Amino acid sequence: MLVPLTNVPRNYDWGSRDAIARLQGREASGPPEAEVWFGDHPGAPALVGDGSGRTLDAWISEEGAARGITTSLPYLLKLLAAKSPLSIQAHPTLEQARAGYESEEAAGVPRDAAHRNYRDANHKPEVIVAIDRDFEALAGFRPVGELAEILDALGVEDPDVRHLRDALDGTEDDARRAITTFVGALLTGEVGGAAALIAATASADAPRFRDDFAALRRIEEAYPGDPGVVVALLMNRIVLAEGEALFVPAGVPHAYLRGLGVEIMAASDNVLRGGLTRKHVDVPELLSVLDASPGPVALLTPVAEAPGVDVFAPPVSDFSLVRVRRNDAADGETPVEPLGAAIALATRGRPTIIGSTGSLTLAPGEACLITPDEATVRIAGTGEVFLARSGRAVSG
Repeated sequence: MLVPLTNVPRNYDWGSRDAIARLQGREASGPPEAEVWFGDHPGAPALVGDGSGRTLDAWISEEGAARGITTSLPYLLKLLAAKSPLSIQAHPTLEQARAGYESEEAAGVPRDAAHRNYRDANHKPEVIVAIDRDFEALAGFRPVGELAEILDALGVEDPDVRHLRDALDGTEDDARRAITTFVGALLTGEVGGAAALIAATASADAPRFRDDFAALRRIEEAYPGDPGVVVALLMNRIVLAEGEALFVPAGVPHAYLRGLGVEIMAASDNVLRGGLTRKHVDVPELLSVLDASPGPVALLTPVAEAPGVDVFAPPVSDFSLVRVRRNDAADGETPVEPLGAAIALATRGRPTIIGSTGSLTLAPGEACLITPDEATVRIAGTGEVFLARSGRAVSG
């Protein structure tokens, strides 16, 4: 069964005012449109297009079992459009999430409290795929050599900065511990040289990092005086070309800076923030989950399943993401296995999803649920569609 899905954009301050509207071929609504959620997550469940006015979580509760859906979806699919930086954040492992959730439940912390860290007992690995020009992000801490080169170029004399720099000449464990300590001191306001580090990027003689420093100054303009700006200085800056993907596992700090992408994640709302935000920052809890290992971040290389079919399969069981591109409507049909309950989202053209009992043509920004009783669906027409599905049967 194919079930049409829609949703309204979420109006976060960092969102683009026109990127999602352009994709969907409509007039911009006015306020920033940051995300459109396609899933049954209670934070903003998708709307079912059957005229009933139900949300997807309600539909699954009432009709899902008859179609093979016996639990909530393990993933959440999003359109994400960033005009300015999102907060730096890290997510817990499954074990950390369970322990944190149980602790806050036992302490009676309301689940909607602003200072709550664990709103559910799940982890939140995620993948972002650039779909319109490039997509800029921060992820993980730079390799030791790069960090040393940057600190030497900036030349800021501060005891905490000097301690970090000296630790970079030691072992990897020394560097990891020093980065963790330095980030904690930054976020609690204990590093006196933070402002000087940012100011020094304007005049530093470091051509290799010119674009990185320019990006950092844009971050500073969006969040003046925020200690997360210096955390960003320590992180890898990554620019994804269209069709490239970044996988962010548990503990890895990350922040999206600008661009339009399709994002998929485990169905969770557990976020430990590390700056570039006005929201709650729990420094000790962040440090307890933070992976401060320095090193480059590899992109998630897709596996070619068939001509025009690429599978982004991170090493988690919660989800995989299939990208199907069709340039010729006369070129037969492209079969795809949903692997259980799946969600198809069109991003270009007007691809048609064909199931066993019917078909549905999607315009860019439109989506549908594919129920598990569809062992295989076929995609016809032209355009691009992303299929969110389980990761359990995918290798790569």
